[in-house]
Amino acid sequence: MSEVKPILSIQNLRTWFDVTKGLFAPKQIVKAVDDVSFDVYPNETFGLVGESGCGKSTLGRTIVKLYEPHDGKIIFDGQDISKLKGDALKQYRKDMQMIFQDPYASLNPRMTVGEIIKEPMKIHTIYKTDAEMEKRVHELLDIVSLKPDHIRRYPAEFSGGQRQRIGIARALAVNPKFIVCDEPISALDVSIQAQVINLLDDIKKRLGISYIFIAHDLGMVKHISDRIGVMYLGHLVEMGPSDEVYHRPLHPYTQALLSAIPIPDPKTAKLKQRIVLEGEIPTPINPPKGCPFASRCPRATERCKVENPKPVTLGSRTVSCFIYEK
Repeated sequence: MSEVKPILSIQNLRTWFDVTKGLFAPKQIVKAVDDVSFDVYPNETFGLVGESGCGKSTLGRTIVKLYEPHDGKIIFDGQDISKLKGDALKQYRKDMQMIFQDPYASLNPRMTVGEIIKEPMKIHTIYKTDAEMEKRVHELLDIVSLKPDHIRRYPAEFSGGQRQRIGIARALAVNPKFIVCDEPISALDVSIQAQVINLLDDIKKRLGISYIFIAHDLGMVKHISDRIGVMYLGHLVEMGPSDEVYHRPLHPYTQALLSAIPIPDPKTAKLKQRIVLEGEIPTPINPPKGCPFASRCPRATERCKVENPKPVTLGSRTVSCFIYEK
């Protein structure tokens, strides 16, 4: 049996921004994504977690080419799309869609639900007639559990959860192979979050789509993801199967993240030991040498402050930490 090839391969990807102020000011570069590599396989959900500002969303937007990469490769379906322009980029965006974080800001308030979902169909000329597009819109509304009469309503008439379902239907309108979900539940009530997660999971199983799922909540990411990558200050510090990362974290940062997850049982919560991170959070503007987590890591050594650890492979896991060097 031949080895399954990844549908998406990120190789040494860097996304940097020049934020220098003034003609004679010293150069300031924000290294939002710095030397990140991972693969996503067909019909797989790859979760990305980390604190705000760690580069998760920038990485997602770079993959869909909303941001241009500074360096590295984005291999999608065997093709390097890093430098794509024009019609080739248009075709890539048909296959690679995005669900945005804020369902209130990502939908045009002057367009009806039907017009919002039809817009990508018109851009990519998927259907020849209005009747075909109308039929497809009704199919998509059914997939995301919205009613047929919602087609003529405006976004302001819907709740946050319903608006995110509209955003999901819009992403599905062009029959993509891959969807980047940029924190699609963070702006929703807790009671609605699980519904959207289950909907995305059902769509993946039904249509065979691959996801990158970006979020803060490790528990929620574990529920939907096959594998998890943990980001810190633009770097991917740990990666592996979701159950293993969640139950047996290797990197000190992942261990700290998991220790912060609240436990609903008060007795169990009392026994849990919280890892409190101290020290200064480094800036992504011209970050210091060494491991990006060294200033907050309780196990850091002098070597960590001057040398950045390379990824170490431990079975199905990858971790960037000197602790695991052989």
